[in-house]
Amino acid sequence: MFEKILIANRGEIALRVLRACREMGIRTVAVHSEADADAKYVKLADESVCIGPAASAQSYLNVPRIIAAAEVTDAEAIHPGYGFLSENADFAERVESSGFVFIGPRPDTIRLMGDKVSAKQAMIEAGVPCVPGSGGALSDDPKEIVKTARAIGYPVIIKAAGGGGGRGMRVVHTEGALLTAVTTTRTEAGAAFGNPTVYMEKFLENPRHVEIQVLADQHGNAVYLGERDCSMQRRHQKVIEEAPAPGIDRKLIAKVGESCVDACKRIGYRGAGTFEFLYENNEFYFIEMNTRVQVEHPVTELITGIDIVQEQIRVAAGEKLRFKQKDVVLRGHSMECRINAEDPFKFTPSPGKINQWHTPGGPGIRVDSHVFSGYTVPPHYDSMIGKVIAYGDTREQAIRRLRVALSEMVVDGIKTNIPLHQDLLADANFVAGGTSIHYLEHKLAGKS
Repeated sequence: MFEKILIANRGEIALRVLRACREMGIRTVAVHSEADADAKYVKLADESVCIGPAASAQSYLNVPRIIAAAEVTDAEAIHPGYGFLSENADFAERVESSGFVFIGPRPDTIRLMGDKVSAKQAMIEAGVPCVPGSGGALSDDPKEIVKTARAIGYPVIIKAAGGGGGRGMRVVHTEGALLTAVTTTRTEAGAAFGNPTVYMEKFLENPRHVEIQVLADQHGNAVYLGERDCSMQRRHQKVIEEAPAPGIDRKLIAKVGESCVDACKRIGYRGAGTFEFLYENNEFYFIEMNTRVQVEHPVTELITGIDIVQEQIRVAAGEKLRFKQKDVVLRGHSMECRINAEDPFKFTPSPGKINQWHTPGGPGIRVDSHVFSGYTVPPHYDSMIGKVIAYGDTREQAIRRLRVALSEMVVDGIKTNIPLHQDLLADANFVAGGTSIHYLEHKLAGKS
């Protein structure tokens, strides 16, 4: 096992990784920007290194400074968290070529799954259900593009092979708009991702977003830890996540989960990962794989009793998974609200000093946050400042506990999206379960 790990991230995930390390008896190094010098995890870490100014490009995305910090502190491994460099194959390669262990998949695996075209081809070969589409990069021949769209059937969606996070996508409803959409998406993809390759898929009108969590070691063992429903989204950004997904047949989940495990073995996957699917009319369709720990990993931890971050560390250290698929048992229901420093309905960022911060407690409540009273939320990064997670024997109990928890929470000095969460937890359609990925935006549009 490692003696010292450098945490190449910030915010709540940096604190989450730090706590996992402390529990395992592993010393920690926190890297931080000048803006995060007073962060809680920086104070709690065994060592800390300032790696640059507030701007991410000069600090959390500055690979040479992160590597140098690992060198001067004699760290053995680097945990990238989520976001920033966590799915950057070049960074993972640089970490390993510099003599450190990257706590995540191998660089070639990240590269394979980071390109949406190669990822989909790998999944088709592994038997993972995929959205009907072009089966690869779109041709440059306009006639072939039109032929492909007709075969799939409108509406279709044009996607950038190197895209993600809801960027690099364009929905096309008619043949007349097709070629312009393809040209525009190619241009945008080249500028945004350095890769103009695009592909085409059937556009599902009213799907849910359901994902499968996996863990795999470097000895050929892999398991899936059930599924999460992350359909409550705005602009492709998740707002509420829950596990398990309500109203989906467990035999179907098992079938899809087993196909994900087979895919992990086929591509030689190592570490924690998530297969993301659209789910509609009792069918699953693969859209992408996240080769890192997810923001919403706590809901899976609560229903399985498995610490995903610690398992990441054990696998990276070369250990075998300590359990088999039959040992993974789902119990109860869990739900997570992402707490963002933003106007709850206009969604404008609300950085600034938090005068008072009081988090809820009680049975089944977990709060993951790096925030404290007197903390100043910097304007330079993502607006998420924490997560409130509730666990219950049933989905209904988890919702009730989450309502109570949010009513107790105090955040004074800035705006947060807590009122939006309270609105959603009282929404009859959400409470019934099974709302689509478009539900929140339609709901918000009705209020405007």
